[in-house]
Amino acid sequence: MYIFIIFLCGIGNFAMHKAMLESNHPIMAEARGSFRKILGPHGSYFLEFFMLVAAMIFANMGMLTAVIFYFIYTLANCAAAWVLFSNKH
Repeated sequence: MYIFIIFLCGIGNFAMHKAMLESNHPIMAEARGSFRKILGPHGSYFLEFFMLVAAMIFANMGMLTAVIFYFIYTLANCAAAWVLFSNKH
């Protein structure tokens, strides 16, 4: 059950991540440039995937804290996406 919850949160995280990266917001354009210099064009997706896999591994070990922390991370992504898209002119 833990893995399924994290998987659903991961789908939401990737969807929000893609929507934010594809927005034309100046903050996201600057962040994309910074990530591309360090990690390449898809570096932020690799980090997102790494976090999802790590959370799933810990959840598979029966760690409820992995579910709680990944859920909090998902809520933080929701808040960031909401702030970004609610102030778009």
